[in-house]
Amino acid sequence: MSKFLLLILVIVIVWRLAPRFRRREPAAGRPQGAPKQMVSCAHCGLYLPQDEAIGADGRYYCCAEHRRLAA
Repeated sequence: MSKFLLLILVIVIVWRLAPRFRRREPAAGRPQGAPKQMVSCAHCGLYLPQDEAIGADGRYYCCAEHRRLAA
C-alpha cells in the first residue's frame, strides 16, 4: 500500500513540474521589430535610435539643448 502511495506521489510531482522543463519556443505569430540604427549624441555620447535623434551638420544630438550647446 505504501509503495502505491509513493508511486502516486512521484507521478503527481513529475506531472506538476514537467511544464517548467519543456523547451520554450518563441511565440509564433508575434512580430519581431526590425533593429533600429543607433547613433550617439555628439555632445554627451548617449546612444539613441537615429529616428529619435536631432540631426544637424552631419551630427546627431539627444536633445535641442545639446544641439544648441554644440553650436
